Amino acid sequence: MSISVGIDKIGFYTPGLYLDMAELATARGEDPNKYLIGIGQSQQAVIPPTQDVVTMAANAASQILTPEVKDDVAMVLFGTESGIDNSKATAVYLAHLLDLSSHTRAVELKQACYGATAGLQLAADYVRVHPAAKVLVIGADIARYGLRTAGEVTQGGGAVAMLVAANPQILALEPVSSYHTADVMDFWRPVYRTEALVDGKYSTNVYLDFFKTVWTDYQQQTQRTIADFDAFAFHLPFTKMGRKGLRQILPEAAADQQATLKAAFEASQEDNRHVGNLYTGSLYLSFLSLLRHGQLTAGNRIGFFSYGSGAEGEFFSGLLQPDFRQGFDDAALTQLLAQRQRVSVAEYEAIYRRQLSNDGRDVRLAVGDDDAPYYLAGRQNQQRQYRHR
Repeated sequence: MSISVGIDKIGFYTPGLYLDMAELATARGEDPNKYLIGIGQSQQAVIPPTQDVVTMAANAASQILTPEVKDDVAMVLFGTESGIDNSKATAVYLAHLLDLSSHTRAVELKQACYGATAGLQLAADYVRVHPAAKVLVIGADIARYGLRTAGEVTQGGGAVAMLVAANPQILALEPVSSYHTADVMDFWRPVYRTEALVDGKYSTNVYLDFFKTVWTDYQQQTQRTIADFDAFAFHLPFTKMGRKGLRQILPEAAADQQATLKAAFEASQEDNRHVGNLYTGSLYLSFLSLLRHGQLTAGNRIGFFSYGSGAEGEFFSGLLQPDFRQGFDDAALTQLLAQRQRVSVAEYEAIYRRQLSNDGRDVRLAVGDDDAPYYLAGRQNQQRQYRHR
């Protein structure tokens, strides 16, 4: 008899600063509606120097890991394209910060925004073979395109942490998925750059083409149609992107179901709209937003579209479980977002320029304004100095 495997718990962290997108539009000489409606973003997370992908992942994971759960974690799979070392995995730093067992396998995964989905699927396969084990899957990134660039409006950052287990509280993954890979230069970041290179319009077209491809293949494999779905969660580098994806398949649904799917999408984009681009974590923040704001019930089938530029796409599905609301702390997440402080455009630009340099020199960061449990204190002897309160 096959066991049910999927997402048991989910946590999210983003730093306590944000930029108002209408203010950014005004500062850049643009109509605010170009950002608020045309892109679909209201706020953007601002990442201070004291936070990187390791600390954000630790802050997200600490929300879902009790001492008892830690004992069962057999593996950490860390999806990111904002790695801090070309050799040592972010997962190793994270496992140490979280005080996980030295018998834990820890690996970093990279394929643009797709990395966390690769981690989720590998974790599920592992748990199906080792049902007593749990796997911690991370999607954490800092989206950087540069000040006054075309991609500036789609920056942001944060981390999503998921615990994959047998008999999960939140979502049971279904076994069939469809994936597609092609060598595409829509977005990339060479090792000598700190900001990404992107062909925005081309990347959007590739995203939409990949979605159609994997959706069609999934239907052929499963004989399911859009009528079998109650909601879809999309990778959302900006919320308008997922809206375009949904519009491609809405004509396949009856009128009443179209209304249901549209409402579910609005719920799924709510938190992303106020955080911005998380790269690997964007799909899973969208899923968490759907859980928090959507009208869902146990047994609902949710479709997921994951996309990573370069390019990799995957469509998969899962069934919502009866106790799904017990798998995340809704009140804490609401408080996290509500208590952030708004920064001016000038303050945002100054913070952007203060990111840890790539020259290897010793740095001591001003940590007094960062009240997160895990933070970056600086660099000494070319080693990042992580701290825990």
